[in-house]
Amino acid sequence: MSTASTQYSSDNTRIRQRRKFWNHLGLGLLFIAPWLIGFLVLTLYPFFSSLYYSFTEYNVLSAPKWVGLQNYQHLMTDAKFVASIKNTLYYTVIAVPLGVGLAIGLALIYNQRIPARPLFRTLMYVPLIVPPVATALLWQWIFNPQVGLLNAMLAKIGVSGPTWLGDPHWSKIALIIMAQWGVGGSVLLLLAALQDVPRQLYEAAEIDGANLWQKFWNVTLPMISPVVFFISITGIISAFQVFTEAFIVSGGEGGPVNSTLFYSLYLFQQAFRFFNMGYASAMAWLLFLAVLIVTLIVFRSSAKVVFYDRT
Repeated sequence: MSTASTQYSSDNTRIRQRRKFWNHLGLGLLFIAPWLIGFLVLTLYPFFSSLYYSFTEYNVLSAPKWVGLQNYQHLMTDAKFVASIKNTLYYTVIAVPLGVGLAIGLALIYNQRIPARPLFRTLMYVPLIVPPVATALLWQWIFNPQVGLLNAMLAKIGVSGPTWLGDPHWSKIALIIMAQWGVGGSVLLLLAALQDVPRQLYEAAEIDGANLWQKFWNVTLPMISPVVFFISITGIISAFQVFTEAFIVSGGEGGPVNSTLFYSLYLFQQAFRFFNMGYASAMAWLLFLAVLIVTLIVFRSSAKVVFYDRT
């Protein structure tokens, strides 16, 4: 009798615990239901739908027509598609290392005891709160070949400035310069990393006779390498998707002579100007795979250059 009673009590306890678990789970799902519905409807469904559409001819106004790999085959012979890849790679290869180097340099300067350091740190962050469209319009004026600030400053030292955004040889350089306007976010992350570098490492290096460059190369850079890696990988992903600035300065055309026709801009043109949604979906998936592959390569190669303090 005692054994049966114990078994009955144990079964009741398990039932109550199971019921309590499902009640808590149901309540939790109820609270996250708005986000869950939004994720399923606005993110996951479009994500997989685009994969299907990439194998179809679809213009929104009519039902999608299955064409297999035709969109992907057409991309390989599309001159504008090839030009957009070249423009994007050019931008990425120059803008990302330049941005990382500039961020490290500014972080090292702002980490020193310089006059008005809090003011400079604040001003450095201001460009990040300016909307990208306003930033692009501002830089359009700065790069104006007749009345722009940059050419006016070059004229002061006897240099005749180029037409910048109107010259296919200088337009991408202008956008790369424009991209450095938002370097403040990376500088803030690096400043935080510099604060965590142990002072005793510098003292040990000084005892060993290390000069300024040796201390930076052998102490500072390894200790902040995780943050440098983070801003590098996010910079690469952002550069692959550069759009707003090129869209504003070229009026959405990617000119002059397709010199600012970046990948995302050409994708936008195909999707929302020509309504080639199937073709644009194929471009989007190729971009996704390219970003994924490059990210994996960078992650795999980072083990040799990124130092993680495990103490």
